[in-house]
Amino acid sequence: MPAVLALALSALSPAAAAATAPGDTALTTVAERSGFVRTGRYDEVIALCEAFAVRYPDAVRCQSFGTSPEGRPMKLLVVSQSGAFTPEQARAQGLPVTLIQGGIHSGEIDGKDAGFLALREMLDGEIASDVLREQVLLFVPVFNVDGHERFKAWNRPNQRGPEEMGWRTTAQNYNLNRDYAKADTPEMRAMLALYGKWDPLAYIDLHVTDGAQFEHDISIMVEPVHAGDEPLREVGLAFRDGVIARLAEQGSLPLPFYPSFVEYDNPASGFADGVAPPRFSHGYTLLRNRLGMLVETHSWRTYPERVRATHDTIIASLQLLAAHGRQWQAVARAADARASRLAGREVPLDYKATEQARTIEFRGYAYTRTPSEVSGALMTRYDETTPQVWKIPLRDRIVPDKVATVPAGGYIVPVEHAAMVAALLEVHGLRHVRLDAPLSRAPVEVFRATSSEFAAQPLEGHQRVSIDGDWTPATRDIRAGALFVPSAQPGIRLAMALLEPRAPDALAAWGEFNNAFERKEYMEDYVAEEVARQMLASDPAVKAEFERRLREDEAFAADPRARLDFFYRRHASWDDRHGLYPVMRTARVPAGAH
Repeated sequence: MPAVLALALSALSPAAAAATAPGDTALTTVAERSGFVRTGRYDEVIALCEAFAVRYPDAVRCQSFGTSPEGRPMKLLVVSQSGAFTPEQARAQGLPVTLIQGGIHSGEIDGKDAGFLALREMLDGEIASDVLREQVLLFVPVFNVDGHERFKAWNRPNQRGPEEMGWRTTAQNYNLNRDYAKADTPEMRAMLALYGKWDPLAYIDLHVTDGAQFEHDISIMVEPVHAGDEPLREVGLAFRDGVIARLAEQGSLPLPFYPSFVEYDNPASGFADGVAPPRFSHGYTLLRNRLGMLVETHSWRTYPERVRATHDTIIASLQLLAAHGRQWQAVARAADARASRLAGREVPLDYKATEQARTIEFRGYAYTRTPSEVSGALMTRYDETTPQVWKIPLRDRIVPDKVATVPAGGYIVPVEHAAMVAALLEVHGLRHVRLDAPLSRAPVEVFRATSSEFAAQPLEGHQRVSIDGDWTPATRDIRAGALFVPSAQPGIRLAMALLEPRAPDALAAWGEFNNAFERKEYMEDYVAEEVARQMLASDPAVKAEFERRLREDEAFAADPRARLDFFYRRHASWDDRHGLYPVMRTARVPAGAH
């Protein structure tokens, strides 16, 4: 066995090496038996799920929580040493729930093998033997089960081991870690149903990052820390820093931010921290007033080293949640109550790092930057035999970017869009009601886009659109069957993330309302020419504005289409719904919608 494999195996636990003995394979993985050179196929997950339930009948239940598009069962291990195997039993005992997930990107499969190993050690009393009495663990070894079975070498070309692995996306070519907010996939809808049923305090998502070559082996990112409910940020910080401290004690070099250079392939550019939008797991959970942890081992570490670091993270997280989970759960539930009272307050829709930077010492390697003889581009080449401490900038002061005011009453979705929106709100557990009676001349706010820019390329099967504009007062007749989404609910931040059109993962941003921003009617040029002449002759204000634009705006003056459009937009034939976002805000709770 190579020295690095032996070292990593011994670091995992004394049982890991012993588990490779002939005949003792019932609860070991292909990874363990191969010295963490290989990983098993999905049939191993199915078999191990059942085998754990048989070996530990008082502590483990093996369940399926969904079916993949290719027909595979999505397996879940419910683990408890307090007899709580249902959400109702967990709530009755006041137990926090921890959901640990591997294989959302199935080439990044460290979490599956680390999780099975850690689980067996805990249940056998070899390590952290008491943590499963103080919480319920939900372990999903592989989230993207179809992608796991698209199995071959080099599915992760930037990653050292295992020999073969699964694929990043699903059988339908969706990236599940872009799908939390929009929930396009059956896999995500199954996961969000599981999440809503159990309401986990902490959601731990296990990944492997790409990127440059350096010594740091793992990153631990938690929210709320930079965003979300203020008291819950203190909990998130304690959780993150507690895990990082325990990993450092065990020999890891953990980071509290995602180590992606500001300027691609240039270490000198440093790093910028941030807050993930809710398409990502840890950006999603903070909007539900719960803890989300993104774990990223480093792809250039060997598979044994990465599994060790992931294993240690699982144990450290469960220990902290066992010790503090009941207290942290109380803070999270208080955050639900605080969120229900946010009406009238400003809430950030997204965040950004300021230009303010501090210099950090970062454990890298000596490197050179020279033109490539292959591509001709400037390339960074690392010398892994020469560790080097880089002094580089880190921008980690995070501030809100776009903000919106929580409506006093809530949102109204007109009947023609109600079914689509209601289905997604149901997936996310957001409260909404149908209006049985129409509203006549209801005072509302409407949003009209001042700009809407469609993306040139699709993303995740959608044509995204960037929208800017303002909410303004209006009155509207609203038909029966419209949807009312109240502000007075714990998930109002998530509701705003879906319904505020300027939010990065809003339904509008993902193209669900693109028809509202497309011109459907037009005026022939010969008609526009006649209309323009009539307006110039009859309306001095229009004439003055047109002449000013000709003088001051060269692009306008040189564009025949823009000049004719100037008059068309002021004519009675112009579509007064163009650019009008169909969802409205209201300061009132409609009668019967309480």
